Amino acid sequence: MLVVATAIVFSSVSADPDLLQDVCVADLTSGVKMNGYACKENFTADDFFFAGLSNPGLTNNTFGSLVTAANVQKIPGLNTLGVSFSRIDYAPGGLNPPHTHPRATEIAFMLGGELEVGFITTTNTLYTKIIKQGEIFVFPRGLVHFQKNNGKVPAAAIVAFNSQLPGTQSIGATLFAAVPPVPDYVLSQAFQVGTEDVQKIKSRFAPK
Repeated sequence: MLVVATAIVFSSVSADPDLLQDVCVADLTSGVKMNGYACKENFTADDFFFAGLSNPGLTNNTFGSLVTAANVQKIPGLNTLGVSFSRIDYAPGGLNPPHTHPRATEIAFMLGGELEVGFITTTNTLYTKIIKQGEIFVFPRGLVHFQKNNGKVPAAAIVAFNSQLPGTQSIGATLFAAVPPVPDYVLSQAFQVGTEDVQKIKSRFAPK
């Protein structure tokens, strides 16, 4: 009985604490290092406002897609609130390449167009679906996932996260554009290709 009671106490102590004040607007200029951002002494309504998702993003890039984030770095008032948004625009044929969000589950709502979406579990099982305007799809936290516009018209989605700053690790860029670089022999063995192929892929991920 004592063991159970102790476990309950430690479980409650280690849980995320409730907010201790109404708001903690992020001071993005503060040099204080913490899990999140230090609080501004003074804030305004503008700290809770962002108009950046109202217009489509430019998709004339390598992948034909653009993510416009509305996280704590754009909306300081999100600090400690555990939510954020993004808008993703896709050109015809555009791809949001395989990536993960280490700190958040993602839920996508289709604004327009059509997307092929999918995620891969830790058993290497792929789950895919075609989603259209007004439909929703969920990507579990930390799992590799992607979205592809196979249509002939642009597509757009609004995605929500249960984190003020979910983080994004694009698989290709993470492995082939890391600084300092992942050694060629590691990638060569991991992908079962020659070092020349590795170097060729790295050159394509190099900053333009």
